[in-house]
Parts: sequence; structure tokens; C-alpha cells
Amino acid sequence: MSKYSDKSLKVSKKYLLHAKFEVAERIWFYLIPTAQGRVKWLRKHKKLAMLGDHVHWQPRKYPTDGNMLKIHDNVAIASNVEFTMHDIIHWIFDGIEGHRCFQEFADCIEIYENVFIGAGTRILPGVSIGPNAIVAAGAIVNKDVLPGTVVGGVPAEVIGPFEELKKNRKIYSDKIQSVKADNINVDDYLWNEFSKNHKIEAGKNYEGH
Repeated sequence: MSKYSDKSLKVSKKYLLHAKFEVAERIWFYLIPTAQGRVKWLRKHKKLAMLGDHVHWQPRKYPTDGNMLKIHDNVAIASNVEFTMHDIIHWIFDGIEGHRCFQEFADCIEIYENVFIGAGTRILPGVSIGPNAIVAAGAIVNKDVLPGTVVGGVPAEVIGPFEELKKNRKIYSDKIQSVKADNINVDDYLWNEFSKNHKIEAGKNYEGH
């Protein structure tokens, strides 16, 4: 007999049945074509503990433990962002003991107002972000993001103030508006600027530089 044959270690039939219905819901959610459509669906089905106004939800999936996620007003969540409110380390510890005796670890996540979370970011349990904060793409956030900061990296660290980025984006926005007013194609303008800032010649050997 296997050391893992104790009935308490088995996944319950009730859980498996719920999982089947959950798969159907997640397929439906994935097929919703717009971020705002997904927000509307999340709100209608009460999938999160809190979902504020003017929220942009780009990810094609929603978290398993949405009841432990609060999102305040004016928040933008880019594609492939993941919120992790629990882990399954208890599965290993229970296996060592030979029966179910450890509880699943879980904690809440709260995203305050005026927050942007970049693509591919993962937010871990027990974290609050903002208000007025930006998380750069690809970050792993394992501790609180303080108000008014920009963070990035693995793990995420402060890389600048919120207001400075806001100021720089205003300068950029004004420039683009000026380009449009001059009837210059924006794509052409961006490629020209890119070429100025990235002076790499095709075919040239840059080894050692």
C-alpha cells in the first residue's frame, strides 16, 4: 500500500465537480473580446472581493481566489498579469505526514487607486500596491509597493517616483499631439526617433562593445 493512500489526501469529488464548471466559465471569460467586457463580466459574477470604477482588465483569465483580491478605482492591469493569493506547499507537508493535517496558505492582495500593473507581472500573497503606483512589466511583487512609487524587477524594487513618470508622459503626450497637428504620421515620427536613439548598423560586428 502506498504511503499516500490515506483517504484524506485524495481530492474530493465535490472539488473535481466544481473544477469542471470552472473550466467552462474560464473558457467563456477568455473569449470575451475586450478589457471592458471582462470587467463587466467580473462585476456581474462577483468574482472579486472589490472591483472599483474605471478599471481596465486586459488579462484573459481571472484569479482562483478572487474573493481575496480588492481593486480600487482607476486601475489598469495589462496582459498576462497574475494574482496569486495562495500556494499549495501544504500538499507536500501533508504527503510527508501521510494524512491531511496542514492548511492551505492564503493571504489577501489589495490594489489601491491610480495604479498601473505592467504585462507579465505576478503579484504574490499579502501585498498591497499604491495608491499612485506603477509596476513595470515582468515584475514579481512580493512586498508592498509604497504610494507614489514606480517599481520593477525580480523581485520588484523602487526605480523612481510616480510623479516624475507622469511628468515625462505628459511631455511625450504633448509632443505626439504636436506631431499630429503638423500632419506628420505618428508611426513615421516614432521610427525616426527610434533610429536616432538606437544607432545600430545592420551587418556591423559589435562584439566586445
